Amino acid sequence: MNREYDFTLTFAIPGSLDQEALESALFEAGCDDAIIGLGRKGRLALNFTRESASAEAAVLSALENVKQAAPQAKLIEAAPDLVGISDMARLLAFSRQNMRKLIQTHSASFPLPLHEGASAIWHLADVLAWIAKYQNRNPDPALLDVANVSMGVNLAKDAERLDQRLHDEVRALV
Repeated sequence: MNREYDFTLTFAIPGSLDQEALESALFEAGCDDAIIGLGRKGRLALNFTRESASAEAAVLSALENVKQAAPQAKLIEAAPDLVGISDMARLLAFSRQNMRKLIQTHSASFPLPLHEGASAIWHLADVLAWIAKYQNRNPDPALLDVANVSMGVNLAKDAERLDQRLHDEVRALV
């Protein structure tokens, strides 16, 4: 059974690319289910609503389509993945204050942020799994699936940049 998955892929592209030609190539390659954003020089954002048997199949096929249309494009981020308190509140239909209180009240079990400070960020998939387990709320299954796939794509992309020795040492410590 197919389901619709909403996700965004952001790429770095050469600034010299012809916008019209790029849009045509993306359409021809199968990205006709995406809204194309070229507002920032050197960046391409594609907001997909793709029907597929799984979130993984949807995201991977979209990545393949973009690479076919623009082989020089370099993936920056798959979304939804990284979220702050305001993003979480919006996605879960909470107020920002309510979301902050929930995090503070359940600090022992709430997922650890990737970055903590004035603007902490979390992986959305971790937050949605926590909400399902500890708050007895059922997040949208398509959102949870695509958040897991987006997180996996981003982590795989970032892992390529790691020095293997450093990776092994950090894994042994965490």
